[in-house]
Parts: sequence; C-alpha cells; structure tokens
Amino acid sequence: MKKGEIYEGYIEEFDFPNKGSLFIEDRKVTVKETMPGQKVKFSISKKKAGMAEGRLLEVLEKSDLEDVEPSCEFFGICGGCAYQNLSYENQLKFKEGLVKKLIDKAIPDIDYTWEGIIASPKQKGYRNKMEFTFGDEYKDGPLALGLHKKGSFHDIVSVCSGAGCEIINSDWHKIVSYTLSFFDERKVPYYHRMSHNGILRNLVVRQSFATGEFLINLVTSTQWSEFGFDCEKTLKEYSDGLVGLENSGELTEGGKIAGILYTENDTLGDVVKCDKIVCLYGKDYITEEVIGLKFKISPFSFFQTNTKGCEVLYEKAREYIADASDGKVVFDLYSGTGTIAQMMAKVSEKVIGIEIVEEAVEAAKENAAQNGLSNCEFIAGDVLKAIDLVEDKPDFIVVDPPRDGINPKALDKILDFGVDKIVYISCKPTSLARDLKIMNERGYKLVKACCVDQFPCTRNVETIALFEREDRLY
Repeated sequence: MKKGEIYEGYIEEFDFPNKGSLFIEDRKVTVKETMPGQKVKFSISKKKAGMAEGRLLEVLEKSDLEDVEPSCEFFGICGGCAYQNLSYENQLKFKEGLVKKLIDKAIPDIDYTWEGIIASPKQKGYRNKMEFTFGDEYKDGPLALGLHKKGSFHDIVSVCSGAGCEIINSDWHKIVSYTLSFFDERKVPYYHRMSHNGILRNLVVRQSFATGEFLINLVTSTQWSEFGFDCEKTLKEYSDGLVGLENSGELTEGGKIAGILYTENDTLGDVVKCDKIVCLYGKDYITEEVIGLKFKISPFSFFQTNTKGCEVLYEKAREYIADASDGKVVFDLYSGTGTIAQMMAKVSEKVIGIEIVEEAVEAAKENAAQNGLSNCEFIAGDVLKAIDLVEDKPDFIVVDPPRDGINPKALDKILDFGVDKIVYISCKPTSLARDLKIMNERGYKLVKACCVDQFPCTRNVETIALFEREDRLY
C-alpha cells in the first residue's frame, strides 16, 4: 500500500461523527464522509503503522441507511445537512447507535439504563439562529452570502437562493436574499480571510418561535472609508430596506423585524466577535418562551438553536433532575441565558448559574426577574475560576458545557464537591465520552442516559446523562 494508490471496498465500521473504516491488506483504513455499508472508491492520503487514511473519490454503492432522495438542492455541496438522504427514522436509529457505542467504549462493563433517542418535533424550519458568511462561490466570483461549501474554508454556498435551505423558512430566505442583493448592487466587498481586506463578514439572524420576531445582526470590518463607502449612509439604507420587507407584506410566514444591529469586528480570526455594536432599528433583543418561562435573547447570548427541540430536551432534563433539587442549592454550570437554572428554581432553595459570556449573564438576570424568580444568582466568569469564588456549596449540579466539554481542571473541581447526583447535558458525544470516563474513575457512575435530536438532517445530537456518586448506589 502506497500513498496515492486507489482502492475499492465496503465500509465495515463507523465512528462518530463521520469516520468510516475498512480493512485493506490487513491494515485499517479510515475514510471520512462515508456511511456503513457503502462501497467506496478512495485514494490513500496518509499511511502509518498498522493504519491508513483514505480520501473519498466516489460512492459506488449506497448504504441501506440511504433510503430517501435528498430534497434540498444544496445537499452534498453545503457542509450542513449530511443525513438528508436518510429517512428520519434511519437518522434517529443511526445517531442513537453512534452515541451508545461511544458510551459503552468509554465505560465498558458498566450497567446503566439506556433510554434511546427522542425525535425533534420539527424536522424542517426548526432553526432559530443562523450565522451566514459573505464571500464568493469560487475564486473572484460574484458576491455570495450563505454557508461554507463542504470541505472548504473559502467557498460560500448561497443557500437562500432557489428553493432555499430547508432548516429555515421562507422569511429567512427573503432577509438573506435582500441583504445579498443590497450589497452586491453597491459593490461592497466582502472581507478576505487571508489578506484581511474588505468589509462584509457575517449576517447573524435569530427568530423567536413564540413571537415570530427577527433580530438581524450585520457584522463587518471597519474598512468602509478605505473602500470609498459612507458607512452610516449605507447602513441606514440597508436598515430601511429590511424594514420595508415587513411593511410591504413580503414576510409571509409571520415574521416581524424586532431589531436590526450593526457589529464591528476587526479580529483576524474567522469568528463572529463584537468590537462595537450599534442598534440601527428597533430593539437589541427578542423574547422566546420555553416550558412556561420567558427568555430575553440578545445578539451574543447562547440559546438552543431548535426551540421546539429545546422544550423536549429540557423536559427530559427535568425528568432526570426529578426531586434531586428539591429544597437544595443547585449549581447550573455553563448556564447560558439561565434556562435550566430557572427551570429548577421553583423547587430549589437557591440556584447559582455560572457562564463565561457576560451578555448572557445579564440576560439571565433579567429573565429571572421577568419570570418572578428571586432565588437565582448568576455569575459571569470561566467555570474553572469562578467556581472558587462561590461561598455556597452545592447539593446538586447540572452541567451543559460547550462542544469541547469540560476543562479537565474544572471537572476535578466539580467532582471535588462530592454531590450525590450530577446531570450532564452534552452537544458533542465524543466530549461526553471523554468526561464520562474521568467521572467514572472518580467514583461517579452513569445511571441512565438518552439522546435528544436537536439537529435533524445533521450529524449532531444532544445527550443527557445522570450520574450518581458510587457510594450512594448501595
């Protein structure tokens, strides 16, 4: 076997999120972007002791899981909905199997209750937030606004052209299409990630499912004058045009524009970061409602991106929490806008939420006040450091960390509290599996777990796990 050689074979094994593998000449070869059961053609891209990596060239035969034709015109081009060629039943079965495999591999021979996977109430039009990127669809091509092309750092797919992306509704398409047309007509250049020259960077759109309100945030560099544009004048025209979409009745699915924002971002990295933010129209937040509680969502607040799925997720979390928080002090770590904290507040003596995003913490405080909850305290800071500043000691802990999981040093501190039970909500199963192994070694045993599908048609899935301190199980 040599680098560059071409082989064919059937994918025999599969690991989250997209790693298919097969055996050639007694060597395990990993080929990404495949499915179990597919016959594929691939070239060897890397070779090492006992293993190799292959680059997918062609799918020669489909997997039995691929039982429907993709309905989106951008399938296979956009880097988003990788499972659109699977029926929803097969998507759920496949995701459940991958997560269960990760857990069982991390803690073999541990007896726990597996409760399967819960479907998302909506499979289309379920997103309440999207970050679109300005760029071009090919080098030196016309201005584009959409999502990154599959496997590309540079090329952009304008997913709101034609029938449009299916995980958002037609009102979103109109907002994005208007934005693209507005700046394309004026020849405003996009920000080049390599040269760091240009203006347009991102369009971040949020919508409340409770009210239909949109919060639209245009993100650019500060290089307007360098390219001969009057920033203030252009933004005023853009904002007026967006408001005109609603006033003229073009938003036909109940969408209303609550606020239009402008964010300056001169960071070199390809991230949505705020150096300065200005409200061009309306207000700088929208209000969402979940499990009977209202939440103010500001531009950079974390909130689950599938509102209806979020309700299912938190109802299941509430079931796992059950009476464990009754009359006790609860820590809600990585608390975002305080959804979980407020859910537990009514049955707890006190709930303390810790979140690194200050804007989210301020929103959480306002949300708690709006919902009439006086026993919630929210602290802005990194869990690793902020947890040392809290005088209260928890009786129960809920963690809902970012995709990378919990910092190992922070996890040690969390486990050192010695609480009887911990509920872990995870948006990345591999991070959960890593942390789960550490928790098991520290005497916290997995009691039960399940998946909740928050992201239909994609590889992503949420997992909820309940842990109990081992000496409490006997």
